[in-house]
Amino acid sequence: MEFNVGLVIKMKKPHPCGANEWEILRVGMDFRLKCKGCNHQVMVPRKLVEKNFKGFIE
Repeated sequence: MEFNVGLVIKMKKPHPCGANEWEILRVGMDFRLKCKGCNHQVMVPRKLVEKNFKGFIE
């Protein structure tokens, strides 16, 4: 799977704020994702992102 910085992705489960869209800020063994609803940033392992990935948002 090809992920690049700046892309907005959709995950299976929403963030507690209710938003389902995440912007990719860092790519590597861990991803830094920013919630598009509340701007909260989290570090998530690549394996978890690939498992819960639902699609790209244009």
